[in-house]
Amino acid sequence: MSEKPAKKLGDRRDGRYIKVRGLQTIMGYLFPKRTDSEVYLSDKLDATELLKYLDRINAEHPEYKITIFHCVLTTVARIIRERPLLNRFVQGYRTYERDEISLSFVAKRRFSDGGEEALMRLVPTDQDNLDSISRKVVGDVKEMRKSEKATGGIDELLDKFAAIPRPLLMIIIRFVRILDFWGKNPKVLTEGDPNYSTVLLSNLGSIKCPHVYHHLNDYGTNSIMITVGTLHKEEMLMENGTKEIRDVVDFGAVLDERIGDGFYFAKSLRLLRYVFEHPDLLELELGVPSGFNYDN
Repeated sequence: MSEKPAKKLGDRRDGRYIKVRGLQTIMGYLFPKRTDSEVYLSDKLDATELLKYLDRINAEHPEYKITIFHCVLTTVARIIRERPLLNRFVQGYRTYERDEISLSFVAKRRFSDGGEEALMRLVPTDQDNLDSISRKVVGDVKEMRKSEKATGGIDELLDKFAAIPRPLLMIIIRFVRILDFWGKNPKVLTEGDPNYSTVLLSNLGSIKCPHVYHHLNDYGTNSIMITVGTLHKEEMLMENGTKEIRDVVDFGAVLDERIGDGFYFAKSLRLLRYVFEHPDLLELELGVPSGFNYDN
């Protein structure tokens, strides 16, 4: 991403204060909670061409497998880069713009009822594409799954907080929320926390679950939540008027409308559908413009 200007008065460590239109400013006061400002969108992605593409490139490097979820991560990173309003958040009645794009997701240590979950965070750069992002994700998940328990980072910190007696923990959490309002939470509490990421994604397809509506959280700065469902066969109406059985992935997305309305977000997500139909775009570095016309 391009170099950001120096911090100024009113900025936070994790974002720069942005002056927005009067309507957006007032909405921040009328609806101070992120959960009061949710816009929910859902769609079906035709993954037929994408699966053909994945079969071809996975055959070239069988040592690790690129998945549909890796493709979603890569495309979402590009969408955020090309649609900058989506990299904003509202906290403390003000709108801020992040310095970086961050994608977070939850991974199971073991696929069992008692298997613990770990919080994963990815910060893509302009030099990244599908191959590099996939390798980062695969490497991080493999490293995480070497242990049944948290071995550091935000997971271990949360375990320590959970061991504090309830009355004291209530006081601590209230204080943490005050710091969060003013953007003064220490880095140890925010780094690696998905509540402070641009987009939080959930790959429900990996556990054979359909996509769902997932609420945003009032804590932190995360303003976009995306869930990806299972891959399945479905009859679809094609552009030429015929019907075909296609490979389809459902997904749902929730947006804080105070950063950008549902119209802006719906237009942005058109790139996701386009990339699934033209998967060669995934090989472009994120710093190279896609050339996609979001108004089509």
